[in-house]
Amino acid sequence: MTRITTATLCLAMMLSLAACQQKQTATAAATPPPAAEQTQTLTPEQLGELGGLIKNEPERANDLLAQHKLTRESFEKQVRDVTENVEASKRYAAAYRKTAA
Repeated sequence: MTRITTATLCLAMMLSLAACQQKQTATAAATPPPAAEQTQTLTPEQLGELGGLIKNEPERANDLLAQHKLTRESFEKQVRDVTENVEASKRYAAAYRKTAA
């Protein structure tokens, strides 16, 4: 898989997440995000699976991120970090496709 295809998948997932962010309820908006020191670092496979879950269930995006102690920003940063490594990008993309299918 080329870097462009991987980057396209990542961008599509981030856009899905951004769209979900707009659908928050007032209750979800009132919940404070987890503290930065609680953020988990996920493997490329875990990030891909989480991205696929978010694509399949965009209305649950915030809950899915919270289960992994991530914010939208920390998730996006981890995905961007993965795209810097070709092998990690391939692992991410494979997990994303498997889950989002």
